[in-house]
Amino acid sequence: MQKMAELLSLWGKCGEGTSGAPVLAGPCLAGNRLNLDVYPDGCCHFLRLLKQQREEVVQVEFLRLSSNDCLIGTALDSLPHLERLKSLVLKGSHIRDKFGSCQRGSLTSLPQDFGNLKCLTHLDLSFNRLSTLPSCILDLLSLRVLLVSHNSLVALPEDFGCLSKLTFFSAMKNQLTGLPQSIGKLSTLHILDLSENVLRLLPEEIGNLHNCKELFLSGNCLSSIPDSLANLKSLRELHLDSNFLVTVPASLASLPSLSRLDLQNNCLRAVPTEIQALPFVDLHGNPLGENEPSLQAGNCKASAAVLIHSCISSGSFRVTSEGCEVVLPCDIHFCFPPGAASDPLWISFQLLEPDPQWVKLRHHDVLLSGVLELQPHGVKFQQEVQIWMPFVPPQILHQHEVVVRTFSGQSWSDLRTRVEQKRGLMMAHCSVLHFSWFLVVSRLVQDECKVPAEGTLLFSSVDPNIKVIFPPGVTKEPRSVKMQVLQVPAKEIDEITANAGCRASPLLCLSQDSLVDFLSPVTIQLPLPPGVTGLNLDQLRLRLLHGDLEGQTWDDITSQVVLKFTHIYVMFEVTHFSWYWLWYTTKTYIEGIAKKVYERLRLYQVNFIALQRKKDPEQVLLQCVPKHKVDPVLERLQNRYRGPEPSDMVEMFEGEQFFAAFERGISIDMDRPDCVDGRLSFIFYSHLKNLKEVYVTSPLDRKGQAVKGQVSFYRGAVPENIPEDASRRRRGADSLWLATLPIKLPQLKPRSDENHRALCGFSFPPLNLGNAETGYLTQANLLSIARRVGSDWQTIGLNLGLTYQQIERIGHNNRDDLDKQILDMLFSWAQQNSEDPDCVSKLITAMKESGRQDIADEVETIIDLGRQKYSESIRRVGLEPESSTEDSAIPTM
Repeated sequence: MQKMAELLSLWGKCGEGTSGAPVLAGPCLAGNRLNLDVYPDGCCHFLRLLKQQREEVVQVEFLRLSSNDCLIGTALDSLPHLERLKSLVLKGSHIRDKFGSCQRGSLTSLPQDFGNLKCLTHLDLSFNRLSTLPSCILDLLSLRVLLVSHNSLVALPEDFGCLSKLTFFSAMKNQLTGLPQSIGKLSTLHILDLSENVLRLLPEEIGNLHNCKELFLSGNCLSSIPDSLANLKSLRELHLDSNFLVTVPASLASLPSLSRLDLQNNCLRAVPTEIQALPFVDLHGNPLGENEPSLQAGNCKASAAVLIHSCISSGSFRVTSEGCEVVLPCDIHFCFPPGAASDPLWISFQLLEPDPQWVKLRHHDVLLSGVLELQPHGVKFQQEVQIWMPFVPPQILHQHEVVVRTFSGQSWSDLRTRVEQKRGLMMAHCSVLHFSWFLVVSRLVQDECKVPAEGTLLFSSVDPNIKVIFPPGVTKEPRSVKMQVLQVPAKEIDEITANAGCRASPLLCLSQDSLVDFLSPVTIQLPLPPGVTGLNLDQLRLRLLHGDLEGQTWDDITSQVVLKFTHIYVMFEVTHFSWYWLWYTTKTYIEGIAKKVYERLRLYQVNFIALQRKKDPEQVLLQCVPKHKVDPVLERLQNRYRGPEPSDMVEMFEGEQFFAAFERGISIDMDRPDCVDGRLSFIFYSHLKNLKEVYVTSPLDRKGQAVKGQVSFYRGAVPENIPEDASRRRRGADSLWLATLPIKLPQLKPRSDENHRALCGFSFPPLNLGNAETGYLTQANLLSIARRVGSDWQTIGLNLGLTYQQIERIGHNNRDDLDKQILDMLFSWAQQNSEDPDCVSKLITAMKESGRQDIADEVETIIDLGRQKYSESIRRVGLEPESSTEDSAIPTM
């Protein structure tokens, strides 16, 4: 307690949380609940409350703390004082890094007296750093729910089966290689989730889980499963996808309650006919009927059979020392040769939207793909892993090349890349020894060489007339030199100069990996501008321009160098590298013209479109389309959408940010993650879709008339180091406007019935959700559940399967009444799923996924009580249960 007092003495210094967000001014206990995991310094608040309101805090039954909090260890020491505690959440993942990845909490163990929490029934330790399950957990004999997913557990205790009251256990995304035999003692277990581990074998005792209804074993290393699984008579769902199964027992087909059997993405070449005949089995991604794989696959040199592992929707996959090929749902391919991973390794993947804050494109680069993140970062493979990434073919192939670019955490670098075609898709193929972030870009063709002390010669592969001559003694230590060439269309120069007869050679960019200038001059050879030869050359009209590497400034250095001429070339000497550009003109001040031409070379001509879905005008599609793609895009959308003509043409840079603002009576959900100050944020990439479909509403009354509004597009941040003239033109409020297009929301038609969930008077049609086996939920049950939902209603709705647009609509229609929002969400889902016999179990699962185990328990209690009453009524009338379960309803409270 002395340590806690010292920490609390610093409370006054914690004016703001560790993340810079404002702290909770005065947290209040909500009955027997205390939720502090969403607040900065939540553990500090807990310790303060425990000191100042001890009598109330020790009565708490439900507590949530963040294990990302720096005081979580001190808070843990105080938890045994909460003897009435029933539910405890100590999750990580409340902090994300700059790339959006969840950060695990700091828990590696628990204090021994943690086992004194004898009333604890629900414990969530997900997203932490546990490598072993703390022994004190085995003293929590009342525990019904235990969640330890996203940790680093390699084994469970041998006497794990002593937790005999467990009904739900999740250890997904750990490193478990096996299970203890005592797991068969968990006789009350309903749900067991061991997906995405390293399990190779299952003990026969797993067949003793007679009450298990859902068993998740996806993403492990199982090559077979025990026959004892056929003893799980209560099993409804069995998930064995993404393993290495070569056989499955036919006895699984005899499980009486089974309604889902997932065998996707295994190595099954033959399946028992009894299994194939099941209407609910999924066998996609298996090599059914195929011969054994060859010893080589693609470019992977294999000494053992290569396994095909196709991830359809999972965010991760397992790699073993045997090697495998992997196909992600976005057509990204991997080839792991045997021995690439010395130990089994779990690889996580994530497809990210490119964020210009850290995806830094160089001048004249074009982004051709999204960003692929592969974890764990920095793990080095023993052999090179092959990656194939699909990309949008660039419009300009000449002068450009496609490369895979990777991020080390500090800077981006380009990988040696080959362009191939797979399944009709263009693929960028590269080899890596470690994983991080990857994307595909088109860049100017890059020629490079090592310059030794003896000197060398570097030619351009784009224009062989361009070369750089390095004489002997030019450097003491070898250094790397890179050359890029950009051809300049004559029409761009003519438009800027108003056909003043200006001509220019190709742009030459030279760079090196050393900060030291060359010891002796380097000779550069450039072709004379088009139409100019040594016979008609007027040397007074020739200008040599030097630009910095960012293209910000251009200087006329003609008088600073000695130009030597041939019939078609000009040569000069330099000691450092940058951009060089040869102009032929009568104008005396050419630097300003060069800036404008260089800027024009980086701009894209685009149009904006705003279309409304014909069946639902409140669904609006916004897109920024390059000028030459507008007609094909509109033709593709015309059957489903209608709207005004595209906007006038505007110009934008690759990677430039712009915003869409709905105006004049049209509004959107301001809580959208891509909404900034009420405007939708976009990033323009010339080869990507630049498209969003949003749900719009209006605060105006549409019962009397339609709402005629508009959407306007405005400039935002532009890529770094754009030409100074371009920056100047973007200053001021008026200069930010790009275009405006009309949006019309039609007049609302009067409805003859009020069964459209307007919630007037809370009137709902009768409901009977579920089936005789799982039990039924009535309208009264849902109303009772709704009273406990609170502010979690949106998360619950999404986990129930409602779309984001539906959630938006419900929130807007009932924006002043939380109770109506909750009821509308629940009854919308209920009416959509009234014919689904598994909807009750889906409701329970959604509540658990939303962190509302309390509501899940309530639903299960309602169902259990209903089944008991049903059984009693059957006994009273003298009927056997088996004779009537299919035709009788289970009454509920």
